[in-house]
Amino acid sequence: MNDEPGAGVPLISPRALRSTRRLLQRRTRAERGLFLAEGAQAVREALSRPGVVRRLIVADPERHGELMSAAGGAETVRARPEELRMLCDTVTPQGIVAVCRWPRARLSDVRHPRLVVICAQVRDPGNAGTVVRCADAFGADAVVLTRGSVDITNPKTVRASVGSVFHLPVITGAGLGETVGWARANAMTVLAADGTGTALDELDARGELARPTAWLLGNEAWGLPADQLDAADQVAAVPMWGRAESLNLSTAAAICLYVSASAQRRGPQR
Repeated sequence: MNDEPGAGVPLISPRALRSTRRLLQRRTRAERGLFLAEGAQAVREALSRPGVVRRLIVADPERHGELMSAAGGAETVRARPEELRMLCDTVTPQGIVAVCRWPRARLSDVRHPRLVVICAQVRDPGNAGTVVRCADAFGADAVVLTRGSVDITNPKTVRASVGSVFHLPVITGAGLGETVGWARANAMTVLAADGTGTALDELDARGELARPTAWLLGNEAWGLPADQLDAADQVAAVPMWGRAESLNLSTAAAICLYVSASAQRRGPQR
């Protein structure tokens, strides 16, 4: 008789464990179109989209019974704690990992957009994931990570999004020129976020933020070069009244998205 907790749930096979562990490699994720979502919240959001989760791996079936019940047709297996740690890059794993199909999106999939984020060669996984989370929180229609940006299926990016990667289209690999052209074709104003621009509160007072807007955000280290600033219709700055030298990318994104979303909800000023 097996007295091991969760003995009624089959153990993951050594072969399946090796196959799953390879998804920590970017090349394997790209080849298979699969990636890992770690943690209860990310898994919960993945399960909310039918057909996304292919395999659910838990350390303690009793702890995650609710999520296991929501797994539908996905294979559900358990792993010993030391095996599950092999699939995680966190110091203290939450004991649940899902193998997910990446719901690839294209620019043409986004219809009638009003608020979009364009990340130009954003390289930091945590920043990219947090930008996706902010875009989701403020009702953006899509996030675009242009060519040269971090892999959206990077475990750190997925974790930083806290499940938001499953809520809205995230387009990857598009060129900046192509994306800006798409935004303009959809009657969107392209605003580049940069400290040299017009203050957000001034743009808001003029009613310019109530228009459909695509926010262009630059790389963490070098921002937006001159040619990328020139690609925008206008440059906008987050006003700062304290002594901080600058804001990091995800903080600036949150402020820009909040101000735009608020202006759009109010509608054009009369």
